Amino acid sequence: MTMKTNDNGIDRDMTETELAAHEAWAKLAAAEAKKQAKAEADKATAKQALLDRLGITADEAALLFG
Repeated sequence: MTMKTNDNGIDRDMTETELAAHEAWAKLAAAEAKKQAKAEADKATAKQALLDRLGITADEAALLFG
């Protein structure tokens, strides 16, 4: 797969080293995005569990703490 890069205003094909670095970065970025999405989902689940235990809605909780 050929990818392009811009080097001082000149578009050119990436070298093998640049391509490998880009692919490594892309894997790390995807893993971080997946980790962030899981953290957000876990937080939403915990929030909903608390609201369920209290027997109130998110709107009611906002009124209490707003």
